[in-house]
Amino acid sequence: MSNNPQNLFPVLHTRQDLLQEIQTHSHLFTQFQGWSPEQQEEFLDQKIGYAFPGQRCACYSADLLLRQYKRVRSEKKKLFSYRDIKKVYTIILFEKSTKEFHEFPNIYVHHSEQKSDTGLKLELLQDYTFIALDIFQKNLQNKGISNQLDAWLTFLSVDEPETIVNLITTFPQFKPMYDEVYQLCRNTEKVMEMFSKELQELDRNTVQYMINEMQDTINADGVNFFL
Repeated sequence: MSNNPQNLFPVLHTRQDLLQEIQTHSHLFTQFQGWSPEQQEEFLDQKIGYAFPGQRCACYSADLLLRQYKRVRSEKKKLFSYRDIKKVYTIILFEKSTKEFHEFPNIYVHHSEQKSDTGLKLELLQDYTFIALDIFQKNLQNKGISNQLDAWLTFLSVDEPETIVNLITTFPQFKPMYDEVYQLCRNTEKVMEMFSKELQELDRNTVQYMINEMQDTINADGVNFFL
């Protein structure tokens, strides 16, 4: 099998093809011009970076737990018991992991759960799995794709042609998934729409962060901001 993914997906957009298609359609070009140069480059690479620190992870986990609590309590009503609440598993994939993860250069999957320092055993409901994809990629170069976990992490993080072909050859079940992603990537308008929505959410989060920072400095004055 050739090591060029365009032989598997023959009309795969190159960067130049993508830019030419955007310039051909006025509404897409107007949308593209509305982005910053950095955002334009990010889109042409078809990657979206997302910071996900431990604090944010804990907040998402708490939100999931609260949503479950509200749903189950609404369904069970008077029959509700806290025993009905199930454990929440939060999985975080880092495209670029923070420095703490690089203290473990040969480990890219970290499981975390809440434990007592005395050995007391309580069924606490929040577990986390942190996956450092950049560290996985470095290890992949040395050991190759050896199991299903490697295959999935390769699918999620690697775009080198030879590695993609190797993955599809060794694990053919990934071919339909690449087909689906391929069809999505061919729809430039749809991808730009998704990218714009992501930028809007990031902008909203940035504004909220700035408001929170401002709030911390003026709490003594009793002024509150809400977004």
